[in-house]
Amino acid sequence: MLKREDIERREELLAPGACRSVMSKGRVNYEEPCTYRTEFQRDRDRIIHSKAFRRLMHKTQVFLAPEGDHYRTRLTHTLEVTQIARTIARNLNLNEDLTEAIAMGHDLGHTPFGHNGESVLNDIHPGGFRHNVQSLRVAEVLESTPNRKGMNLTFEVKDGILNHSGSLPAATLEGQIVKISDRIAYINHDIDDAIRSGVIALEDLPKSAIALFGQGHRERIDCMVGNVVSFSDGKDFVTMDPEHKKELDLLRGYMFENVYRSQRVKKEEDLAKVEVVISSLYAYFLKHPEKLPADIYALADVDGIHVAVKDYIAGMTDRFALSLYGDLFVPKAWR
Repeated sequence: MLKREDIERREELLAPGACRSVMSKGRVNYEEPCTYRTEFQRDRDRIIHSKAFRRLMHKTQVFLAPEGDHYRTRLTHTLEVTQIARTIARNLNLNEDLTEAIAMGHDLGHTPFGHNGESVLNDIHPGGFRHNVQSLRVAEVLESTPNRKGMNLTFEVKDGILNHSGSLPAATLEGQIVKISDRIAYINHDIDDAIRSGVIALEDLPKSAIALFGQGHRERIDCMVGNVVSFSDGKDFVTMDPEHKKELDLLRGYMFENVYRSQRVKKEEDLAKVEVVISSLYAYFLKHPEKLPADIYALADVDGIHVAVKDYIAGMTDRFALSLYGDLFVPKAWR
């Protein structure tokens, strides 16, 4: 039988740059160690069992109103990021448990309706809105229990969640793995979804990128992961080599121009609907804060009503936001 101490001793065999469980800077509030799990394993489990994690299954990735069962959601995106990140961590002999915990939690704060919902909240909320900052707030504040404020995650997991997006690097190599894995995952699965939907065709993709990475979904991911591993091995950072990074950025630019901002994917009426739903709900709860759930309403006394309303709306799933909007603003005879 393996106990926590046995797993921690096994971590001594990890690469010199790996973050071992016993090296963790710990939690804000001390907790007695678990008999069977390391601190990072506990964080992973805590995230998986959270309500915010379960809600990801009903949050948009890219396609606002997909017809079909096989388009990615925020949850399937998270799982694909985690799979890619664990593969890289394993082959670099870094800490898989820390990597997995960060990957599982990196999008907990995402809004309904994908980045379009994030854009609307960023416009109307004082101080703006960034989903990585909100993911950290979910971990530190919103996912509370009667006996615990937030999830009380370790410093390393929270740092990786916050810095999976933006210009600052994560403090650990495992956090840096999640950042590059997030990009590898979303570019490739969004290409897959966009081709399936007929928005783009394989031959439309930048030829130099396809020549380097390959034509198939599996082939491209395998090439990208392999390059990250070979280029980062033994280094104090994790990334692709300049040639592969340049072509990945080229693919990303193509996707922004032809998919993420495409009216074939996000029709003007759908985008307008997202803006109306989120801005209307935001204005309603500012005016009627007593209608907020009790746990969210309690936050208004501490952080202000704007923050409480932002927290509530950011946590909604697509279907809950639409349903609530209908209940509040659409006459029953029109439904």
